[in-house]
Amino acid sequence: MAVLKRSHFQRRTGLTPEDLDVLERLPLFAGLSRDAVRDLLTDAWVQTFPRNKVLFLQDEPALRFYVIFEGWVKLFRESEDGDESVIAVFTNGESFAEAAIFDSANFPVGAMAVDESRLLVVPADSFIRRIRENSDYALKLMASMSRHLRRLVQQVEQLTVRSTTERLASFLIKLCPEESGPVVVQLPLDKSLIAGRLGMQPETLSRALAKLRALGVETKGNVVTISNVENLRNLGDGHPH
Repeated sequence: MAVLKRSHFQRRTGLTPEDLDVLERLPLFAGLSRDAVRDLLTDAWVQTFPRNKVLFLQDEPALRFYVIFEGWVKLFRESEDGDESVIAVFTNGESFAEAAIFDSANFPVGAMAVDESRLLVVPADSFIRRIRENSDYALKLMASMSRHLRRLVQQVEQLTVRSTTERLASFLIKLCPEESGPVVVQLPLDKSLIAGRLGMQPETLSRALAKLRALGVETKGNVVTISNVENLRNLGDGHPH
């Protein structure tokens, strides 16, 4: 019976076993069993969005949140004169907009898929209803979010002590398919979004890329050629070559 239920859940939501592995590693669900995650996501669905698709706009009612399985999403705000500020950039294995649904408020920012993106869309009403029906879910979600907040504080602290070149090296390492040796990677975002992701200005990113040439990193457009990933990894880990 349980197997049939799992099969029905996967058909209904479009989630694969690999997707469930991603969800279990998500800070929001870290304290929950797989069965509990399935229960909370009964009405969710997987959807692929094209590049530059707006997911929601600033001040819209917060009726859903998202988990990214593939792709990149930016959160942004627009000023009254139409200028856009990128607030954050998210990628595989990350969630966004969940805080707004718990507030029963409006989205404080807009969101756009900046690359073709495969996302889990989680409707707020059924998700919150199931939490209200099961106090154990509520307690475990609160504990998970508290741990996540502590990790975010640690990440902010790390940003303040790590140099811009170290942050860029860590970002590039995550794109590398190999542990060592020469690698060619394609930047998944334009450089202004990468700069926003790394907490720096675009001109600072350009200077950091120039500094990495000494480690055998060459950039041409969105293509990055790395002569030896291990040298870059040493820098990204805080151990200059």
